[in-house]
Amino acid sequence: MRCYFAPMEGITGYIFRNCHSRYFPGVDRYYMPFLSPRQDHNFTRRELDDILPEHNEGVHAVPQLLTRQPEDFLWAAGELAAMGYREVNLNLGCPSGTVTAKGKGSGLLARREELEQLLDGIFAAAPMAISIKTRLGMHDPEEFGPLLELYNRYPVAELTVHPRIRGDFYKKPVRPEYFDLAVRMSRAPLCYNGDIITPGDWEKASRRWPSVEAVMIGRGLVADPSLAGRLKGEQPAGLDTLRAFHHELYETYAQAFGSRRNAMLRMKEIWVYLIHLFGDSEKLERRIRRASDTVHFESAVAEVFRTLPLLDAPAGEW
Repeated sequence: MRCYFAPMEGITGYIFRNCHSRYFPGVDRYYMPFLSPRQDHNFTRRELDDILPEHNEGVHAVPQLLTRQPEDFLWAAGELAAMGYREVNLNLGCPSGTVTAKGKGSGLLARREELEQLLDGIFAAAPMAISIKTRLGMHDPEEFGPLLELYNRYPVAELTVHPRIRGDFYKKPVRPEYFDLAVRMSRAPLCYNGDIITPGDWEKASRRWPSVEAVMIGRGLVADPSLAGRLKGEQPAGLDTLRAFHHELYETYAQAFGSRRNAMLRMKEIWVYLIHLFGDSEKLERRIRRASDTVHFESAVAEVFRTLPLLDAPAGEW
């Protein structure tokens, strides 16, 4: 089986990807947080930092594009191909209101004619393989059947399906019966994405869909950084490994940002998920979340690693 790290804005940038890959085996591809090509056809400094080949050495990283304009997609794909990338992923899943209001991400799923024009344009001229990450639809899961028929018209390298509609965001239950439909209908190789938090979750999914060999995991891999390896038979990470990973990531952020406070703010985003790997964590979770300076943050984190029991799998909800 293949395990992919899902793109998570503000978390899975190149510093995180490099650090994670050094400590935890098992991730076959890291999908980058989306790039949103601009009309002036220039990457921002932040985007360029994330995609530079020298920032991704030794990591199988795949760029993701968020756009509804074929010409903007093709410009970005050409730039990425010149850097050596061989696959680009089209984001048709992002549920953010600021994204969908512009007809991008899952917002494009409700604009069939525009989506068809985009797919016609990019598959006719893209210089590399194109994979797609999609939701079931914008408003209704019954949109998914016609979407699959549309995707089947193109040489999609891989179709990652997150079986929720846009309005479900990430809180409402996944709709596995619609992934059943993808298994029956899709001509493209499939990847499952959605609420895989433990090895048992993937075992259950793989029993239901034995022909599906790929899974994409986001929040579950931040909550348990060793999850990809565990899906392939590796042991869960121990406390020393998690502590070392956290220390290196925090220090690398501090050096890159030139600010321990900014590094702390980035690490707090990770602790939203990672705290669930520790038992009896409510008090220290609040201390981490409310820490207004690095002294209090570092003290709370040290106490987590020193005093809390490490669970076999993340607990609670996020």
